[in-house]
Amino acid sequence: MLQIFNSLTRQKELFQPIEPGKARMYVCGMTVYDYCHVGHARVMVVFDVVARWLRAKGFEVTYVRNITDIDDKIIQRARENGEDFNQLTARFIQAMHEDLDALGIVPPTHEPRATGAMPEMIAMIERLIDKGFAYVGSGGDVYYDVSRFERYGRLANKKLEDLRAGARVEVEQAKDDPLDFVLWKAAKPGEPGWASPWGTGRPGWHIECSAMSTRCLGEHFDIHGGGMDLKFPHHENEIAQSEAASGRRYVNVWMHNGFVQVNEEKMSKSLGNFFTVREVLRRYRPEVVRLFILASHYRGPLNYADENLDHAKASLDRLYLALRGLPVVETPVAEEWRVRFERAMDDDFNTPEALAVLFDLARELNRLRNEDPEAAVRLGASLRHLAGLLGLLQSDTESYLQAEAGEASAVDGESHYSSERIEALIDERAAARKGRNWSEADRIRAVLQEAGIVLEDSAQGTIWRRS
Repeated sequence: MLQIFNSLTRQKELFQPIEPGKARMYVCGMTVYDYCHVGHARVMVVFDVVARWLRAKGFEVTYVRNITDIDDKIIQRARENGEDFNQLTARFIQAMHEDLDALGIVPPTHEPRATGAMPEMIAMIERLIDKGFAYVGSGGDVYYDVSRFERYGRLANKKLEDLRAGARVEVEQAKDDPLDFVLWKAAKPGEPGWASPWGTGRPGWHIECSAMSTRCLGEHFDIHGGGMDLKFPHHENEIAQSEAASGRRYVNVWMHNGFVQVNEEKMSKSLGNFFTVREVLRRYRPEVVRLFILASHYRGPLNYADENLDHAKASLDRLYLALRGLPVVETPVAEEWRVRFERAMDDDFNTPEALAVLFDLARELNRLRNEDPEAAVRLGASLRHLAGLLGLLQSDTESYLQAEAGEASAVDGESHYSSERIEALIDERAAARKGRNWSEADRIRAVLQEAGIVLEDSAQGTIWRRS
């Protein structure tokens, strides 16, 4: 039975969908004014695996992941570039999709954009004003009255008076309380805007997700996810405005993945210590990045370091090497391994433990390769299937082992050797060995080894892979 840690109750709970057999999930997506970085990749991979596992358990999953395509950062970046904000967001939406496709992220069921949900946002704000939960400030902006929502702070486990004591006091404050947050911003000269009952303007960030999630999933749905940094105030504010507007519970289970860290500091653009997905994929294959992310439990920190990515590559190589030479067959997953894998994933999506099952399976497969070849073939099928539930081992074995890492023609100083050149050198080495020219054969092996090419000789001939 699937247990999920609920950030709202701060404990693991049995997943019980609102509608039997169906799971409705919303995840906060990107604000599209720049390229995806590794922090974004973690959110996308984590919830991609959540959706995959829910489907593997037989649920009909409706997965919604939004795009924020209008906000202050987007307007500022477009102004700096001297371009229309729609051109900016279109370019980075395309780049985002390219990055996610490379990482093997299955597209969500729905991917609404903030600019396409203005009627729903305006309607929700009107409802909040009518119910007394929102008001128009002196500057023409519309604010949510936090004092009216008695459960405010429950998700962050904070009391209203403590939050108010730590709130920043703004100059010429137009709102009644420092904790009140904006629902609608009056447009400044030169800014994009939409018509509303309160004048031309645009939505605040928090109302976007409430409007898009309820439009796609209804006023009450199963799972809401996102990064830990969104818990407060974004998700806290979503709860307040959504439940005030509908008068009912908004979400059953809240899930938050941990931060990505670099040298024990949170990865962020403000600190200048972030790496884009594109930069990382120039050096590491997409499946290596997936395994690197899944090797840490989603709720804990993920430490970005070259040695950790190198370890992930070596680990993925081990899995592919276990499959090398085995035919691809369709056969039921071996019960022992299915049970162990399912137990790990049902324990709050414990991917590190699920990966440990895969490595144990690969070890057993290697043990049986010569002793019981048929059993090894069956275990190979089990390994492919279970790894596939994590989005791993999706490449042809030889293609993976012989492909270059990323887009670079040289990695860590190694000379670039194309597959054709490697095959030609192997043929030259075979001819040298046949002519008993052992020194030439050893020289060619050494040249290939220096270039990061590993040769494996057998009675059937020589096979190779990139180290």
